[in-house]
Amino acid sequence: MIRLDAVTKSFTSRQGAAPALHGIDLSVGEGEIFGIIGASGAGKSTLVRLINLLERPTSGDVSIAGRRVTDLTGRDLHALRRSIGMVFQHFNLLSGRTVARNVAYPLELAGQLTKAQIAEKVAALLARVGLSDHAGKYPRQLSGGQKQRVGIARALANDPKVLLCDEATSALDPQTTGQVLDLLQEINRDLGVTIVMITHEMEVIRRACDRVAVLEKGRVVEEGPVTSVFLHPAHPVTRALVREAEGDAALVATDAAPGLHLRLTFTGAGAHQPLLGRIARDFGVDFAILGGRVGHIRTTPFAQFSIALTGGNGSAAMTALRAAGVTVEVIEGAAPTFAPARVERQFHVV
Repeated sequence: MIRLDAVTKSFTSRQGAAPALHGIDLSVGEGEIFGIIGASGAGKSTLVRLINLLERPTSGDVSIAGRRVTDLTGRDLHALRRSIGMVFQHFNLLSGRTVARNVAYPLELAGQLTKAQIAEKVAALLARVGLSDHAGKYPRQLSGGQKQRVGIARALANDPKVLLCDEATSALDPQTTGQVLDLLQEINRDLGVTIVMITHEMEVIRRACDRVAVLEKGRVVEEGPVTSVFLHPAHPVTRALVREAEGDAALVATDAAPGLHLRLTFTGAGAHQPLLGRIARDFGVDFAILGGRVGHIRTTPFAQFSIALTGGNGSAAMTALRAAGVTVEVIEGAAPTFAPARVERQFHVV
């Protein structure tokens, strides 16, 4: 649906060219919720503004639905922007217009519908975002979450194929953030809209996105399915983001506990199975749990534990865990109390 090929972006100042993005290659599939995460200044907002050409790349190409759009101008550029809705961090509502008239504004600008048709469409959009009873209110009379729902309804007015969300939840409290993310997932599911979500919060990525790209200083340093990136972060920047969201326990083992230190990751139905107890009984091993986390990545349940394994037949226990669909990673820790045969170091976390 969306492709960025070798995209760079530089801004010119008195000191010369200031590069913001370096050779970005990204692909967003149709119907995906794709997250782009990074710290302030990583280039996230610049990147998302390239998709609807609010900023033009210095080099490289942007394609939407198989069409190269990098150099569009005039009517073609206006048509592209009508097909891409945008939701902003600070809502950007017009204070002198009611909720209904804010949602109607892009339809009025397009000039393709009658007043009656616009009113009908606005009513349907407000019903979708749960604000039918607030149509006559002004933005100052709304909560932050309600303002963002108006922004989402307005972004959907021209039936976009793509929705860009630039820090759409960062001004909201955690409960309201969850409600807005649920609404965006509902829109994605019901309307098939492709959503690109810019955020600095890993919790937003975990809860809402299918895939994610991690940005650092204008470069993509890690990319993949959210389940993989969240549970097995490979780059230090990604590990820091996960640690900030989840705490240290699931990522760091302690040398104080004897045994072979492992990280066990259960996903899907296996996250709720009493597997560790059965493995301990079958192979005579003991588990000391050093840390862990349990939850959902979008709709997928997961459990991840850092453990110290001692006693019994440790090699056979690890083989049985892997056969049951558990990801077993050897992490740095104390020397094992047994000599496991052919321990596979799938990951090494520093």
